[in-house]
Amino acid sequence: QVQLVESGGGLVQAGGSLRLSCAASGRTFSSYAMGWFRQAPGKEREFVAAVNWSGGATYYAELVKGRFTISRDDAKNTVYLQMNSLKPEDTAVYYCAARGGYSRGSRSKDDYDFWGQGSQVTVSS
Repeated sequence: QVQLVESGGGLVQAGGSLRLSCAASGRTFSSYAMGWFRQAPGKEREFVAAVNWSGGATYYAELVKGRFTISRDDAKNTVYLQMNSLKPEDTAVYYCAARGGYSRGSRSKDDYDFWGQGSQVTVSS
């Protein structure tokens, strides 16, 4: 069992930056692929970014490529999402997720085993 807690969300002006953190419990964090998803009001949860269990590969949605960076620090059991050049359309609740079994990052939310409670990101124009 893995518990995930996101932090770092908030209100920022367009063009600004935020860094989300997702702290995981348990001693097996390094074996999990990690992903970030987001959900805006009235929309389905969508993929944002993911990283392999080893940290050796990362994946991004086209909408955020070049602006967002996912990274992990296994010593701190934490995954990060650095978000730069934020736009109003990035406004959403951001969720981190863990996929077990020494797996690759996935763009499908159905592949993830554990989810955090979400962190609100609001970008004003």
